[in-house]
Amino acid sequence: MTLLIYDDIFLQHDTGVGHPENAQRLENTVRHLKERGLWEQLTVVRPRAASIEEIGLVHPQAYRETIKKIADTGGGWLDADTVVSAASYDAAIHAAGAPLTAIDLIMKGKEKNAFCLVRPPGHHATPTRGMGFCLFNNAAIAARYIQSKYRLERVFIADWDVHHGNGTQDTFYSDPTVFYCSMHRYPFYPGSGRKDETGQGKGKGFTINVPLPADTLSKKYTELFTDVMEQSAAQFSPEFIIVSAGFDTYKKDPIGGLNVEIEDFRTLTEIVMKTAERHCHGRVVSCLEGGYHLSDLPSCIETHLKALLRR
Repeated sequence: MTLLIYDDIFLQHDTGVGHPENAQRLENTVRHLKERGLWEQLTVVRPRAASIEEIGLVHPQAYRETIKKIADTGGGWLDADTVVSAASYDAAIHAAGAPLTAIDLIMKGKEKNAFCLVRPPGHHATPTRGMGFCLFNNAAIAARYIQSKYRLERVFIADWDVHHGNGTQDTFYSDPTVFYCSMHRYPFYPGSGRKDETGQGKGKGFTINVPLPADTLSKKYTELFTDVMEQSAAQFSPEFIIVSAGFDTYKKDPIGGLNVEIEDFRTLTEIVMKTAERHCHGRVVSCLEGGYHLSDLPSCIETHLKALLRR
């Protein structure tokens, strides 16, 4: 079975009225999965909180303490998009802990893959700055955790969110042990992710960006993803794959702007799984990033989960 890492604590991250990244995203998804009979097919596990040391694998103490202080004093804004409410710190350390919970179970042989149904999302959070709805970089912390605890040398992060994961790229831009691959709309928020951004120093060639215009057809998108995944993985030979699974590439997403169909998420997932079976014993942890169409996001996630279950 596939692991589903979830806790109601994620609903307590309060972004306020009218914010696209809101608790209803998860509420609707949980209800949908239960109504569709998928919930009981999954191994549902509550996440532990990431420790101070684990968050410190990516974020310095001063930044972590800033987020905690804002939460402890009732909340505030990091920028025009990014909210810290009174409960946000607790939600964020559990969101960071969700992939770590999954990694531990996978490395113990309990399951091969997992989906972390979490918020706040993470891939825009740089080591020292939260932005783009993100507080801590869940995928980046997970990659460092895999390396530090399990001594795996090569971690691959595939990011199919409509927005470029600038925080993840920044974390590993000079690092040849973490391969970051992003397909995203460009030009678009946050402004990074050009094709010529390929890493620096020893990390040169270990970042691949595939910037796409808004009119990219769904078939072209999946073809490009297939080619990039296969070529990159063959070069890198990953020992673990993390997915930054943004569903705002969906054609009806209110803040997305690409043309991906719901069924395309099955194809994307199957490509990742085939790559994982070929290179890293099927080990995949997927973390929710974007996806803001409140009625259709649950169907996008359902499609993703069914493909993970099919392995």
